[in-house]
Amino acid sequence: MAPVVTISATYGAAGSVIGPAVAERLGVPFLDRAIPEEVAERLGCPLAEALEYDDRAPVGLERLLVSAARFPSVTFSGVDPVLLGPTTAEGKVLYDQEFVAHTERVITAVGQSGGVILGRAGALVLADHPTALHVRLDGPRERRLRQAVALREAARFEALHRGEADPGPWRPPTLRDLDANDRARSAYVRRFYRTDPADPKHYQVVLDTTVIAHSTCVDIIERLARERAEAHRGRTDTPV
Repeated sequence: MAPVVTISATYGAAGSVIGPAVAERLGVPFLDRAIPEEVAERLGCPLAEALEYDDRAPVGLERLLVSAARFPSVTFSGVDPVLLGPTTAEGKVLYDQEFVAHTERVITAVGQSGGVILGRAGALVLADHPTALHVRLDGPRERRLRQAVALREAARFEALHRGEADPGPWRPPTLRDLDANDRARSAYVRRFYRTDPADPKHYQVVLDTTVIAHSTCVDIIERLARERAEAHRGRTDTPV
C-alpha cells in the first residue's frame, strides 16, 4: 500500500512547502487546490465558488459562515442550521453537506491509492485508515507570522526571477491576517466535523515548523509514513 499522509497546518506553518516536498519524497501525488478543483468539476459549479469552501481561504469560509442564508435541516439531533453553498452550472444551490460529501469522496480515493493531502480535515476523513500518517504543523503566532512573511517574500522573488509579471505592490501579512486565516481553517473543521482541529488526539505527529528546519520536518514525516506503510504490508503478507 502506498503511503498516505494528511497534513493540517495553521497559517504560516509552511504546509504549502512541506506538503509537496513530502509527496515528492514518497513518490505520491500531492493534493491541495486540486481537491476543490476536482470537486467543482464533479458538482458542475465554478471553481471560484468551490474555493469559498477551501479551509485555507483567507477569509472566504469565515465570511460564508457569518453571512450566508440559513435554513433548518432535520438531523439526528433535531433541527440544525444549513448553509447555502455554491451553485451548479444549472443554477442548483448546493448545501454544505453535499459539498463536503464530494470532497470526502476525493480524499477517500486518495487514501486508497496513496498521496499527501493538505487541509480539508483529511485526518478526520481518514481517521480509520490503517496506514495513514496524520500530521499537524503549528507554532506560536508571532513566529508563524515571521515565517509567513519570509515565505511570501521568497515566493515573490522566485516568481520575478522566473520572469513572471510583477504583481505590483504588496503588503506583508499581519497578525490580523493570521488570526483570520486560523479562524477560517478552524471553522471548516468545527462546522462540518464538530471538533477542534488543534486537538492532538487527531494526529500521530505535531511539529513546530518555526523552530524545526523544514527539511527535518520532511525527513521525519517521510520516515514515519514509510514505516506505517511497511508495517501494514508486513502484517498483510504474513501467512496465516
